[in-house]
Amino acid sequence: MKYYMAPMEGLTGYVYRNAYHKFFYPMDRYFTPFLANKKMSSGERRDILPENNEGKCVIPQILTNRSEHFLAVAGELTQYGYDTVNLNVGCPSGTVVAKGRGAGLLAEPEVLDRFLYEIFEEYAGKISIKTRIGMEDEEEWKDILAVYEKYPLEELIIHPRVRRDFYKGKPRLDAFSYAMEESGHRLCYNGDICSAEDLQDRKERFPDLDRVMLGRGLLCNPFLIEMSKTADDAAHDHMQEKKDRLYAFHQEILEGYIQIMSGDRNVLFRMKELWFYLGDCFTNADKYLKKIKKSERLVAYQAAVDALFHEQELR
Repeated sequence: MKYYMAPMEGLTGYVYRNAYHKFFYPMDRYFTPFLANKKMSSGERRDILPENNEGKCVIPQILTNRSEHFLAVAGELTQYGYDTVNLNVGCPSGTVVAKGRGAGLLAEPEVLDRFLYEIFEEYAGKISIKTRIGMEDEEEWKDILAVYEKYPLEELIIHPRVRRDFYKGKPRLDAFSYAMEESGHRLCYNGDICSAEDLQDRKERFPDLDRVMLGRGLLCNPFLIEMSKTADDAAHDHMQEKKDRLYAFHQEILEGYIQIMSGDRNVLFRMKELWFYLGDCFTNADKYLKKIKKSERLVAYQAAVDALFHEQELR
C-alpha cells in the first residue's frame, strides 16, 4: 500500500511536511496546498522550492478552471524540476465553487472536458486529478468519470462525496466501487480514514486498492499508519516514546514557523490551526486547548503546550 498526504490549506506546507517526514511513517507522496493564481506568490514559491522539500516526493496541486492559468503555473513549476502536477477538482468551498473552480468544475462535464483537452494538449508533464464525484448527486459520477477516461491521467484520486456533502455523512463507497470496476486509471482512495480500523476497512472493501490519501485523520493522529502496522500500541514504554516523539514533532513545526514568520501572532495563528486537529491525540485536553487558543504570546502558548504534554496521556 502506498500512502499520500492530502493537501490542506494553511496546514500541510513544507514546514509541516518536513517535520512529519522526520518523525513519523513517511508518505510515498506529499501534495502541496493548492496554487490558485496565474503566478505563484513568494510564500507559495517557498513552499515548492526543491531545497525545502529534499528527500520526499512532492506533487504541487493547482486550483483553476482556466487553461492559460494552469499552463502558466505548471510551466513555472517545470523550471523548479517538477514533472508532475495535480489538478484540484474537489474543493467544496463556496467561494471556490462560485468561480467554477474545484468541485465547481463538476457542474458541467462538457466544460471540464474542454478544460482538460486544452491542458493536456499543451502540458508536456504528467497530470493527476483529485476529484469529488459530483456537485449534487451521486448519479453525476458516471458522466464525470467518462470524461476522465478520455485523458492519460497519471492517477485519479477520488474523494467519494458530492460537493453538497462537504465533509459530512459517510463517503459514497459504491461510487468508488464503480470507478474500480470501470476506470482504466490508477486509482487512489481519499476520505474519512481516521483510524487503523478505517484503513483496514478500505483494504477489505477494495482488495485491489494499492494507494490511499490521508488528510484530517492524519492531522488528528500522526501515528495513524504505524498504528495499523503494529499491535504493540498499549505498551507503556512505547506510549512514552510516542509522546516524546509527538512533542519533538510539535517543537520542530513551531521552530520552523518562527524562522519564516514575523511576530508571535502569525506563528500562533498557524499553531492554533494545527491544535484543532492535534488535540484529539490527548485525554482530557479541553482546558489545555482553551489556554492554547487564548494565548497571545509564544511564552504563554509554550507553557500551555508543555502542561498538556506533562499532565495528560495520549489516547
